[in-house]
Amino acid sequence: MNAPTAGEEPAPGYGEGLQEARARSVRLVILDVDGVLTDAGVYMGTWPGGGAVELKRYDIQDGLGIHLLKRAGIRVAFVSGRLSEATALRAAELGVDECHHDPDARKIPVVEGILRRAGASWEETAMLADDLPDIAVFRRVGLKAAVANAQPEIAALADWRSRARGGHGAVREFARALLAARGEWERLIREYERERS
Repeated sequence: MNAPTAGEEPAPGYGEGLQEARARSVRLVILDVDGVLTDAGVYMGTWPGGGAVELKRYDIQDGLGIHLLKRAGIRVAFVSGRLSEATALRAAELGVDECHHDPDARKIPVVEGILRRAGASWEETAMLADDLPDIAVFRRVGLKAAVANAQPEIAALADWRSRARGGHGAVREFARALLAARGEWERLIREYERERS
């Protein structure tokens, strides 16, 4: 896992566990997409006969982290400030029903709708974020988590920060930290192993 670059100060909570009480209150996890679920790279081109194509790189281990969060009864939502079919495909593959794209990055109204549908409050919501389009939501959630390479404005607000960079296992690391703080990680792993034995 990657540590902060030379001269970069770690955010509060960098590499540390989460407080049990705060972790246990989480009912909803909001994940930004570009720079959190992906490495923020976008591959764009056209097919030989015309038509645009967009590719993104996702970390496969993050997918299992999302699966385990859902298995623990925590709702997961993707909220992006970019329209992307690649994001919709990844959400469908992982069974994430709440996948939203707002091209103007107006995430507050989107998240308010998710909160209503989930029956959750801002205080019961966690967010893993990396950049300024996330900041309005990030300020309001009860648990603020940032990827290792988050922009300074996000890092400064974070309660917890991953050692992994966005798109390189940060979601899995956060899922593990959250579920471990709730005392559920070991049980979920045992169940996962038993089902596959």
